[in-house]
Amino acid sequence: QVQLVESGGGLVQAGGSLRLSCAASGRTFSAYAKGWFRQAPGKDRESVATISRSGSTYYADSVKGRFTISRDNAKSTVYLQMNSLKPEDTAVYYCAADPHVERLAISAVYWGQGTQVTVSS
Repeated sequence: QVQLVESGGGLVQAGGSLRLSCAASGRTFSAYAKGWFRQAPGKDRESVATISRSGSTYYADSVKGRFTISRDNAKSTVYLQMNSLKPEDTAVYYCAADPHVERLAISAVYWGQGTQVTVSS
């Protein structure tokens, strides 16, 4: 089993930046589909940025050009660099991973605990 531990969330002003980290333990993480989802109050969880097993990256239209997903296989860690943050980015951000699919989806097997990102105006 894989445990995902997130860090890096917090409070930031609009236009600022944060970097989220998700460290995996228990299994080799390098070949997993993995990425980030977020959920705002009263809204469904949505995909933000994912990286497939083959290394392709996918971004929600709302974050393209502002967010970057990356991975460090040696550290079994995936990152989300968030720049030019907007109040509408405020949400709980979740790391997720799945060894069984090429491209990550909401049905991912493994999930982190979530970390709060709040962007003030």
